Amino acid sequence: MTRAVVLPAVNAPLEITEIELPDPGPGRVRIRIAAAGVCHSDLSLSNGTLRQPVPAVLGHEGAGTVTAVGEGVTAVAPGDAVVVNWAPSCGSCHYCGLGEPWLCANALAGAAVPYARRTDGTPLHPGLNSAVFAEETVVSERCVLPLPEGVPLADAALLGCAVLTGYGAVHHAARVRAGESVAVFGVGGVGLSVIQAARIAGAGQIIAVDVSPEKEELARKAGATDYLVAADDTAKRIRKLTGGHGTDVAVECVGRAQTIRTAWSSTRRGGRTTVVGIGRKDDQVSFSALEIFHFGRTLSGCVYGNCDPARDLPVLAGLIREGSLDLSGMVTDRIGLDGVPAAFEAMLAGRGGRALVVF
Repeated sequence: MTRAVVLPAVNAPLEITEIELPDPGPGRVRIRIAAAGVCHSDLSLSNGTLRQPVPAVLGHEGAGTVTAVGEGVTAVAPGDAVVVNWAPSCGSCHYCGLGEPWLCANALAGAAVPYARRTDGTPLHPGLNSAVFAEETVVSERCVLPLPEGVPLADAALLGCAVLTGYGAVHHAARVRAGESVAVFGVGGVGLSVIQAARIAGAGQIIAVDVSPEKEELARKAGATDYLVAADDTAKRIRKLTGGHGTDVAVECVGRAQTIRTAWSSTRRGGRTTVVGIGRKDDQVSFSALEIFHFGRTLSGCVYGNCDPARDLPVLAGLIREGSLDLSGMVTDRIGLDGVPAAFEAMLAGRGGRALVVF
């Protein structure tokens, strides 16, 4: 038996309850969770923006210690510290063959297969393959990455989504170069990771934008040189801060049509706008045919930071060890499982950075 956060149905209240976990079968790994970050994607699962079979145990950004392994598991052993990889690539689909594992067609196949049960026998699905809003979880061997030495286990949870996504958005998708200016829309866990990654890349000016004035200190500690509270004239103010041109790069971490449009309008002619946020399928963004030609900007999506976690995790660990990347500074609330519903409400209200469930 283990305590977990269960989503009984889309848009239903979360339940913190006991569930029954099986022993790990062939190719499976059981993990005692040390910490789990509360990500906006979990909120998107709960409200139906992202599809997920229910009932499900939520949580996909986590780290912990392996307690048992099933037959055939060779990548990890009991006692190993690991980071959960919620989107493991299969290595054999069309996109994996192109060297783009972040687009793997089979990455979320495990989310459709029940992995545990309620105490009444009702099957439970693992949210985004992972189900880390629980004291323990059982996942595929492909969903675990050995944690490099020198990284605190609890803070390492953030590496599983926010930091890989933010780092990748800067280094792989937008390809920020030293001296360039960057605007970051949304100062949550991913946005703070983008700001840090832009600082590490040597960006000359980093403008953070959020609806909450209370996040300015967080943004500046991460590396923002300027902070703007979002308003109707945000794009105009960004152009004023950049000599009338706009930023070389804008990274949208909110997932709203209006914010995407503002990010686009804040980018200079010939600049790059990268969208990280996950929005609703009915939230339409519009551009005129003339402006697409005139501004010559690039607009691109970014899935999981366009990262290969096995490649990028050691790089991030090196940045942490040298003091360039600060994980604990992104955490504004350390909570228990009972605090997850309140953390969802805080996200909806635009408050705080990253809430971290600590066991």
